[in-house]
Amino acid sequence: ALGPPPAEVPGPQDRNSTVSEKNSTAQPSGSNATRALGPPPAKVPGPQDRNSTVSENTHILVLGGYGLIGREITTACLAAGHKVTGAGRSPDTGRRLIPDARWIGIDLNEATLAAHWQPHLEGIDVVINASGALQSGGRDNLAKIQRDAIRALTIACEKAGIKTFVQISAPGATPDAATEFMATKGAADETLRASSLDWIILKPGLVIAPTAYGGTSLLRTLAAIPWVQPVVLGNAQIQTVAVADVARAALRAATDPALARQTFDLVEPQARTLGEVILAFRRWLGFGEAPLVPLPAVFGKAVARLADLAGTLGWRPPLRSTSLAVLAAGVTADPEPWRRATGETLSPLSETLARIPATRQERQYARTQLLFPALAVLFALFWIASGVIGLWRLDAAAAIVVDALGPILAPTSVVLGALADIAIGAGLLVRRFFQPACLAAIILSLAYLALGTLLTP
Repeated sequence: ALGPPPAEVPGPQDRNSTVSEKNSTAQPSGSNATRALGPPPAKVPGPQDRNSTVSENTHILVLGGYGLIGREITTACLAAGHKVTGAGRSPDTGRRLIPDARWIGIDLNEATLAAHWQPHLEGIDVVINASGALQSGGRDNLAKIQRDAIRALTIACEKAGIKTFVQISAPGATPDAATEFMATKGAADETLRASSLDWIILKPGLVIAPTAYGGTSLLRTLAAIPWVQPVVLGNAQIQTVAVADVARAALRAATDPALARQTFDLVEPQARTLGEVILAFRRWLGFGEAPLVPLPAVFGKAVARLADLAGTLGWRPPLRSTSLAVLAAGVTADPEPWRRATGETLSPLSETLARIPATRQERQYARTQLLFPALAVLFALFWIASGVIGLWRLDAAAAIVVDALGPILAPTSVVLGALADIAIGAGLLVRRFFQPACLAAIILSLAYLALGTLLTP
């Protein structure tokens, strides 16, 4: 069932393609849909305004519009004929990835008052919040991003007369949850429930996507370990969901008033262990079978601590302490309310993977990500050590070029070069400066080569 995918899967095969035909209709209409889903449910109490009917020209604001889930939602809304405004930190990134949408730049860390949102809500009919971060660190403050900003946006929507608000949350999100991620998501959920909006809260399980990011990146990376399959928390219970299913559910929630003021879990029908999920990814990538090797929880905690440290430097490694805590608690939920409300059963993991082609680029990515952290750290330490040794052995280093540069310029050039080496090494450790530091390393290496050839042939 989880063997290599067929040579050719019908239909477009890219990250924006929809999932299976049986679930492709986001807005059932006509007699066939009525017969399939039965009579429409009773009217849900709550305010009904201009958003109460489906319209092809509905204007939808998607927060996190170019993220893992947000990008899929944005393209699904555009494909359905709606006008979309995407919001994210970098509107240029949004325009490059999805040029058909309108883009605005907004940092949720700074959008914690209703007044910050009001200029962006003109002409908006529906808001879909697909923004968020795994845990605080670097540029991310979860209390502001996932709680305060959404509270301010809710107030702004009430003032602007926008009624429909679709919130992408998570199973287990409550205001008193153990992790900051779940607690801030849960607080935003409660804010919406207490509002006058026609809110819909969707809680997807472990999201599987063609794009390698977050959980899907972690699973790819773990599956690339050669010969054996080590795993921490291998018996943790997991329910997955295809990102295309999440996007279709968000679009339906945004345009179907019968779903208003309800909370739905979006997960596959049956749970499986984390070990089984990783082995499924291993087979999907074509790496073959491997025996599961359970690792103690302390090993996972040590790796998570290192990942947390990387998070403070702006990196976003998927296996951080929040990920470990969420996995330990299990990612499980109840798919029945969504099935009863819509008649849809979400795709199991086997179907999700079968619709995503595992090509050479997926295998190369998985192997590269497995080595990248070690290579980046070693590269940074090499440059830092080069600078430190130059300062430590200043006299010896200066003696190499003293004949060409003189007794004053020789030690000065060594000190400047050593400081440049240390700066490059430090820059390689910080995500924001990694690419400029790599370019600086190349330029300085060429400069050393040229000067060495000229001064000490």
